[in-house]
Amino acid sequence: MFLPSGVPLVLAPIIVPIEMVSYLSRPISHSVRLFAVMLAGHITLKVFAGFVVSLGSLGTLGLFATVLPLLMTIALTGLELLMSVIQAYIFTMLSCMYLKDALQSEH
Repeated sequence: MFLPSGVPLVLAPIIVPIEMVSYLSRPISHSVRLFAVMLAGHITLKVFAGFVVSLGSLGTLGLFATVLPLLMTIALTGLELLMSVIQAYIFTMLSCMYLKDALQSEH
């Protein structure tokens, strides 16, 4: 599994560890990518929602100032939804590719 077909046996001590690292790093990079996108979106929404709350507590003038951060929060929520759909697609495609590579031993 870790030695592709057609590779000379002399190169096996080099190729096998490289292939093992390749197969083991895929789920890690998959998880880190998904975590980073989710975290970035949630932090951005939290910052703009915090602006709305902070400006809303300033009184009448603050209520007028909350309009822009509130609109940005609504827009970013839509973008966060779009990003979740894109990430679901990427997650599915990469999972299928990784499973195909794991089940088919030829390169």
